[in-house]
This record gives sequence, structure tokens and C-alpha cells, in this order.
Amino acid sequence: MTTQHVDVLLKNIAQLLPMQSDGPRAGKEMMQLDVIEDGAIAINEGKIVFIGKTEEAARFKAEQVIDCHGKLVTPGLVDPHTHIVFGGSREHELALKQQGLPYLEILKRGGGILSTVEATRQASEEELFAKGSFYLDRMLSYGTTTVEAKSGYGLDRETELKQLRVAKQLNENHPIDLVSTFLGAHAIPKSHKDDPDLFLEEMSAMLDEVKEENLAEFVDIFTETGVFTVEQSRDYLAKAKEKGFGLKIHADEIDPLGGTELACELVAVSADHLVGTSNKGIEMLADKRTVAILLPGTTFYLGKDTYARAREMIEAGAIVSLATDFNPGSSPTENLQLIMSIAALRLKMSPEEIWNAVTINAAHSIGRGESAGQLVVGRSADVVIWDAPNYLYIPYHYGVNHVNTVIKAGKIVSKRREVIE
Repeated sequence: MTTQHVDVLLKNIAQLLPMQSDGPRAGKEMMQLDVIEDGAIAINEGKIVFIGKTEEAARFKAEQVIDCHGKLVTPGLVDPHTHIVFGGSREHELALKQQGLPYLEILKRGGGILSTVEATRQASEEELFAKGSFYLDRMLSYGTTTVEAKSGYGLDRETELKQLRVAKQLNENHPIDLVSTFLGAHAIPKSHKDDPDLFLEEMSAMLDEVKEENLAEFVDIFTETGVFTVEQSRDYLAKAKEKGFGLKIHADEIDPLGGTELACELVAVSADHLVGTSNKGIEMLADKRTVAILLPGTTFYLGKDTYARAREMIEAGAIVSLATDFNPGSSPTENLQLIMSIAALRLKMSPEEIWNAVTINAAHSIGRGESAGQLVVGRSADVVIWDAPNYLYIPYHYGVNHVNTVIKAGKIVSKRREVIE
């Protein structure tokens, strides 16, 4: 037997989930989960060179051997909907919400999304970069290795570009891979409250600049009551599509306006939120390749009782993914593991469906199906070692961090700290 030298060898893995698939998993396919018992992974020069049983890995001589006895190993998690670059924070609003103060009243008092917009406008690129790095470090510690990052807290040309440039810098300098989305049409600024069409024209005028500087792959819009109509969204996204951007929609978060149907009509890569999606919207998701990105953490944090109809979507044959929606107002959490637990408890998703939703499907929902969310020979070694004996354990034991070690592109980038006695 010829000895093969590698950089890293993971062996004696209790359960190994390669999550290999030719495409996103839809409907009943989301119950598929291949498990390798007593598995092994060999990594060399940042790439996976072997996946299989420990007994089959005897030919490898590694510089570093990691014994994963009693541990679960999976691909790095993919978080496909976040707002990672923003200024300020809004912790003072929690007490106001608990007192029953309506969101519009919070806005009048200077809070809400417009307070984040003002803080983001005031922050320098250096400040936003440091803040974003802090949040990404935390996400990495929770096992997330690929993240989508939206702008949308500028609502003017200068600040939107600033957010996008910071996201680009973070992608270039942080171990996590960032996928950037231009969400200039996130809300209607005070300056345009009587003329939202003019605001959308101004955001549309930015598309060439965003494309030329390679600041975003996708364009998103908030299609909702009091924000942008389906008609406005269709026109805006059509312009973005002409410029070569992929499309995303904040759709039907509250009311069933038809944002989901529009996403499917335009063959958007994803439709996000979907709490109020209609039956027709669910049927269209099942017929198209648009991924449904569900954000149960937002519903949970806002104290609402109605969650997106994940079970009906899956049973209809849709592709379902999960994300944190990390943002300062409605979902301030970097913990995708917590979202997995909420999906089990409130969306009634099975563990198998959840794992597909935070790996394969999440990767496809941000155009990274060929590089993230799977462990495949020849691909970058983005691997998580969990302090858990099996895949059932993560959504079951909620609210804590189960990560032991995170490997990104073959290098250990995060490791559980031992308690100092």
C-alpha cells in the first residue's frame, strides 16, 4: 500500500455527513441524509482529497491527525440571509416592544430601521469593518463558514456603496466567504416618503456602479405593505436582471401581497421570509427553482405566533433553506444553530430537513452550490467538528454552541476554548 502524505486527517468520526448532492434538495428529497459511521476525511493544501471510512484511510500519513471519536462532522454551515454591515444597535427598543409600543411609534421616537440608517451613515468604513469582523468571528465560532451579506442601511448612494465596499473588504480579509447583495430598496427614507418611485429610480441609477466595482452579485427589494408594491418591485428587479444581477426578494413577510409569486415569475434565486405566502405562492415555489429562505428567528424575536408554513412548502415540493436574518432590529443573533432548533420546534421540520436547509439548499440559495454546503473531494475543506455524537443532537440541545473545531480551507480557524480552573 502506497503511503500518501497529507496535511490533515480526521479519523474515527462517529457520524460524518458529506451532504453530497447534484443540486438543491426539494420536498421529500430533504429527508435524504447520507451518514458515514466511523468516517474519515483527508485534507491537503486546503482541499479534501479523501472521504470514507477510517479503515480506508490507513494509507494517509498526516502532519496533523485529529481523533473525532464520539463526534459529528459536517460541512461548514451556510447562512444565506444576513445584514452584517451596519452602525449602532437597538437594544433600547426591546423594552419598548415589551411595553406594547407599536413599531410606528418607535419610529417616531427616532428608533426602528431609520435609527440604524442614521448610525450607518455616521459610521466610517473602518468602524463598520471592525464591527462586521466581530460579528463574523462569532458566526465562525458557531460553525458558519459562508454568509450572504446585504446592504440596505444607507438608503442613499454614498452609504449603500460604503456598506457594499465594507462587505467586499470583509470577504477579502475574513476566513468566512461573503456573498454580497445590494438591498438599497430596503425601506423608504424620510426624504422620499411621498415619492418612493423617485427613490427606486435613484437606487436603479446605482446598478452600473455596483456592477463595475463588483460590489454585489444579487439585488434585493422589500416587497411589503408600506414599503414597495409588487408592481414597483417587478420594474426595479427587471432593471437589475438586465444588468446581469441575480435576484432576491424580501417577500410576503407580513401580508400575502404576491412577492413570492413575483420571485418565481422572475426566476429569482430566492424568496425570503414568506410568513404570509399564499397557497398559490407555495404552489409556484414547488414548480420553480426559486429557494424559499425561511427566517424563524425573526418571528421568534418579534414575539409573533405565526411562522412560515415550512411543512406545506416541503410537502408541496419546494426547496427550503434557513437563515438567521442577523440584523440589529428584528433578529440580533449570529447563531444559526439556534435557528435550527427553532425550525424543529416551530416550523416542525425534521432534523434531516434542517441539515439540508443549512448546507446544500442554503448554498444554492446564494449561488454557491458548487463550492459550499458539501464535503466533496476536490473542494475546499470547510469542515465543522461538533461536540455531539450524531446529527439529531444539534437541533435537540438548543441555545448553546456545540462546535468543537471549525476548519476553513483546510486550516483551523476556530476552536472551543477549554474552561480554565
